[in-house]
Amino acid sequence: GMNAAVRAVVRMGIYVKAKVYFVYEGYQGMVDGGDNIVEVSWESVSSILQVGGTVIGSARCKSFRTREGRLQAAHNLVQRGITNLCVIGGDGSLTGANLFREEWSGLLEELAQTGKIDEEAVKKYAYLNIVGMVGSIDNDFCGTDMTIGTDSALHRIIEVVDAIMTTAQSHQRTFVLEVMGRHCGYLALVSALACGADWVFIPEYPPEEGWEDSMCVKLSENRARKKRLNIIIVAEGAIDCHNKPITSEKVKDLVVQRLGFDTRVTILGHVQRGGTPSAFDRILASRMGVEAVLALLEATPATPACVVSLSGNQAVRLPLMECVQMTQEVQKAMDEGRFVEAVRLRGRSFENNLNTYKLLSHKKPDAELPKTNFNVAVLNVGAPAAGMNAAVRAAVRVGITEGHKMFAVIDGFEGFARGKIKEISWGDVGGWTGQGGSILGTKRTLPAKYLEKIADQMRTNNINALMVIGGFEAYLGLLELSAAREKYDEFCIPMVMVPATVSNNVPGSDFSIGADTALNTITDTCDRIKQSASGTKRRVFIIETMGGYCGYLANMGALAAGADAAYIFEEQFDIRELQANVEHLTEKMKTSIQRGLVLRNENCNENYTTDFIYQLYSEEGKGVFDCRKNVLGHMQQGGAPSPFDRNFGTKMSAKAVQWISKKLKETYRKGKVFANTDDSVCLLGIRRRNLVFQPVAELKNETDFVHRIPKEQWWLKLRPLMKILAKYKTSYDVSDSGQLEHVAMHSPKEAETGAI
Repeated sequence: GMNAAVRAVVRMGIYVKAKVYFVYEGYQGMVDGGDNIVEVSWESVSSILQVGGTVIGSARCKSFRTREGRLQAAHNLVQRGITNLCVIGGDGSLTGANLFREEWSGLLEELAQTGKIDEEAVKKYAYLNIVGMVGSIDNDFCGTDMTIGTDSALHRIIEVVDAIMTTAQSHQRTFVLEVMGRHCGYLALVSALACGADWVFIPEYPPEEGWEDSMCVKLSENRARKKRLNIIIVAEGAIDCHNKPITSEKVKDLVVQRLGFDTRVTILGHVQRGGTPSAFDRILASRMGVEAVLALLEATPATPACVVSLSGNQAVRLPLMECVQMTQEVQKAMDEGRFVEAVRLRGRSFENNLNTYKLLSHKKPDAELPKTNFNVAVLNVGAPAAGMNAAVRAAVRVGITEGHKMFAVIDGFEGFARGKIKEISWGDVGGWTGQGGSILGTKRTLPAKYLEKIADQMRTNNINALMVIGGFEAYLGLLELSAAREKYDEFCIPMVMVPATVSNNVPGSDFSIGADTALNTITDTCDRIKQSASGTKRRVFIIETMGGYCGYLANMGALAAGADAAYIFEEQFDIRELQANVEHLTEKMKTSIQRGLVLRNENCNENYTTDFIYQLYSEEGKGVFDCRKNVLGHMQQGGAPSPFDRNFGTKMSAKAVQWISKKLKETYRKGKVFANTDDSVCLLGIRRRNLVFQPVAELKNETDFVHRIPKEQWWLKLRPLMKILAKYKTSYDVSDSGQLEHVAMHSPKEAETGAI
């Protein structure tokens, strides 16, 4: 994702009329100067979006750690009039940048004394501004939810785990996987969550004394339950509670000696740093890059050096040194054996991951489980979306842990009416996280025409709460059920919906399960399509995406794939705009960039169809470029869920069931559950930074029911971003850009109200 950040900084810089320079090979290049520091143009960053690593190189640099080295670097910058630095790296690089900034005026004085620069230059370039972006696959930097590169590393790990699962299941093997993370267990923890691993070792949360016994008991129990494979994930920095390392070899030997299981070790190593960046990383890095340029423009000598980062779904700026200090605090806490503190310092997203993992991986013996005598039904509604199964698995397991009996409904509301409902156990959902589609089966049918039959089934099976995982139909379904409460007491129970649809068109949530997987599919396909044009003369591709009337996939796909335009329903366009786009592409083809990419949402306009746009571009581009069109179709609904969707589904679903438990306690009167208020039918969504339960009745006003989309959509604010990166003149709304905040230490209470 670093290249996406480099591209965004260069293009936003040029857009605001700044000169932009590359410094090749990290600080080493800054010290060496010469042709390591080069002014760059718009085209310099063309077609680097899909490339892993970084095109400007990166190097660890000893000389920058000395004052002489920094003196040399300052001289090289001043010669070119550079006083704004954007640094992409981990805490080491960022600490170095901050020191450089603090010493800057002293360094210039020294250069003036030795006659290398004149007094005028000292005055003119008196201040150095610095903005950092965190690029680190470990996600070990405090203050930022996701660092650039983390999501892509998770993609690599999950691809490997999915591949290993098939061989392990055939051979009944135990696999010990070692993933990166010398000081931070994020990758290990999240990949364990995403593949339902049996055991995970991370530096922040060492296992209790006697873990060897409990791990072996768990593994043999799983085998006894006919579970054919065991997966154990070890972070390379894993330790026990005496700070002694736990290595993957040690774990393997233990399993072999005690249980005699056929056990293999796989060390993923540098595979995790490589490969194509995921859609999430490209969009994150593009947003951060633009934000970094804005932060540099607004920086003054009085403002501290800052890092731009993401909190929830919100761009924020944080003082660089506060983040660095907090990151070092975590290490200190771990060194001193204060592990609970270390987990808390990592931030609420890390803490949530850990708590969810603990909830889902270990089933307590039946004797220890509470018994609530409540029955909770789970169903999928709408079109299939990747991640639905992870959500069902989490719901079933959390429900059982809370003491409920869990029931699975096959084939949505239609199946419900036909009585396709059965109790589902802890073991039934094993291995579901990595499966695409919907195992329970899903239908678009709404409940209105089956109300009588559904009420019968609820009475027969004594269902006390309902959890619906699905798209816009699920939302409409809950509205219909709550409207029918006057007539049927059976619907007077807590009901909750978790949004799952590739279109991401459900009101009340910034994201829905399945959209990230679809976005990755679109991005991968666009990469391939772009590549097919290399070597041919100039070519423009018109690509049609799904999404109903919602332009999320087209817009975000365009941002992630580096498209020239995206036509969406939410932003009306006319023939003049189409004309302008064609002219824009014609101009672009005169440069060294020989191909174009245009995305179109399937319902963006009933007359300007994909064929129409294709024919228009073909005619207008005659002699300059030729055209091809591509309809992506249903491949966007399929595929194995991305790490983001697995985790998002798992965490949303776990939260939803905990809400159900709370509501059941509140509404249980005289031996029965009775809930008829609006706040007992909710949709769980993520909004900016928080997970919120919103009564579906209140969301009615926010919904455009004709086009099945929310009236206001956050991602429309990213429209100008795509246009700027495609070289259009447009105005960028800065009101949403981050203000400088302080790194918040959250209280344990806050962790419960939930960020993801």
